[in-house]
Amino acid sequence: MLAKVTSCAVVGLEGAIVDVEVDISRGLPSLTIVGLPDAAIRESKERVRSAIINSGLPFPNRRITVNLAPADLPKEGPAYDLPIAVGILSAMDKISIPPSSLFVGELSLDGTLRHVNGILSMIILAKEEGLTTAFVPKDDAPEASLIPKVKIIPIPDLPSLILHLQGKEVINPFQPIHQPKITPKFELDMAEIKGQEHAKRALEVAAAGGHNILMVGPPGAGKTLLARSLPSILPPLSLKEAMEVTRIYSVAGMLPKDKPLITSRPFRSPHHTISHAGLVGGGHWPRPGEISLAHRGVLFLDELPEFDRRSLEALRQPMEDGVVTISRARGSLSFPAKFMLVAAMNPCPCGYYGDPSHECTCSPAMISRYQKRISGPLLDRIDIHIDVPRVEYEKLTDGRMGEPSSTIRGRVKRAREIQRERFKGTNLTCNAEMGPAEVREFCPLGEEEKALLRSAMRQLGMSARSFHKVIKLARTIADLSGSEEIDTPHLAEAIQYRPRRSL
Repeated sequence: MLAKVTSCAVVGLEGAIVDVEVDISRGLPSLTIVGLPDAAIRESKERVRSAIINSGLPFPNRRITVNLAPADLPKEGPAYDLPIAVGILSAMDKISIPPSSLFVGELSLDGTLRHVNGILSMIILAKEEGLTTAFVPKDDAPEASLIPKVKIIPIPDLPSLILHLQGKEVINPFQPIHQPKITPKFELDMAEIKGQEHAKRALEVAAAGGHNILMVGPPGAGKTLLARSLPSILPPLSLKEAMEVTRIYSVAGMLPKDKPLITSRPFRSPHHTISHAGLVGGGHWPRPGEISLAHRGVLFLDELPEFDRRSLEALRQPMEDGVVTISRARGSLSFPAKFMLVAAMNPCPCGYYGDPSHECTCSPAMISRYQKRISGPLLDRIDIHIDVPRVEYEKLTDGRMGEPSSTIRGRVKRAREIQRERFKGTNLTCNAEMGPAEVREFCPLGEEEKALLRSAMRQLGMSARSFHKVIKLARTIADLSGSEEIDTPHLAEAIQYRPRRSL
């Protein structure tokens, strides 16, 4: 008696079809699972046995062999409980398995289906493989229904599934509920920030083009407040971007139960004590790190020099490519990591180097050692460098409010729409993602602008990477002003965002 059930594994962010083959034969009673299962799958034999018995059916008192094919693909997680149970029941001739169907779900001892991670990737694969029906836990049905053309059957428990497959009590396919569009509410608003007009302008430019930014200033100047206000001026996610972000959070098991689709840009702010694997991604079974969880959003690193040097250096490749690759002996996995890096730091250990109101207590050697914790190659990958000075008393007590985030967000959104039209037909979404070929095509400079840039490169000692970053920044500033050409004022503002002293 042999039965085969189609299930799915998640490798990185991608799904992989797994055939769960169940054979019931004569011999001593046993249940053996083969095919590189992890501990959670090996323990599934007890969950499956109890779930079948508690569903009112006898468990076969024979030798049961379960093979998870392909055998060379490592399997993890409890998502195979349901297909193993269905395979055993089918081999017992208790139910019939409909064709072109996918089964995933974790079983409780009483037969209730529990949530599993990575449902979105599984349903995407099911659609690509031509499977027409997916049997998933009831809690995961809203997430699974994001993918069209696949019929989603929400399963509350194993007894209900048995009756459905026997044709006695049909479970209706899940119908997506269209939620009304809700205007996002932000914790902070730019209007509440006193002073720092230069820094707010820099954040607007960064948001408009997706550029990285570093803020340097004394303690209490407002660096963290500025960074946490950034989400309020970011443009909304497109549907494609929302699906990308949702897929990452689904695999990481961080998708909110009441929110099957993430519609706001992520803002991740890890503490400087975070491990290398926590920031970049990794582990025995590689999982997305903070840089992937910040995909299409913001990664805020406060107190930048306090982070582990190895972890910071690992950011260099994702900042350039928008992808992080994690290599292990068994193979390599890639996770998307197109994020805006927003970093903040003090100029020295005590924080008051260059502050006119407080005397710095650090020696030159201490200042140099502190600033050299951030390598030159990493600094060179940051588009915007700004100083955030202390706010004076007069500005703090000024009753007038600044420009609200909604107004700034409107300008940022218009600039992003210009870029979306410019990059139509490509994989680019904003100016920061342009390579040298796109810079040459979309960012032509006049003779006056070339002369200004030539002078700036000579005086600031800019690298070739910095040269392209200045041009991309100027293109963003021109987009904010609605100009089709990069003019001298746009280029001059972009140049002033380059560092003038070695950090």
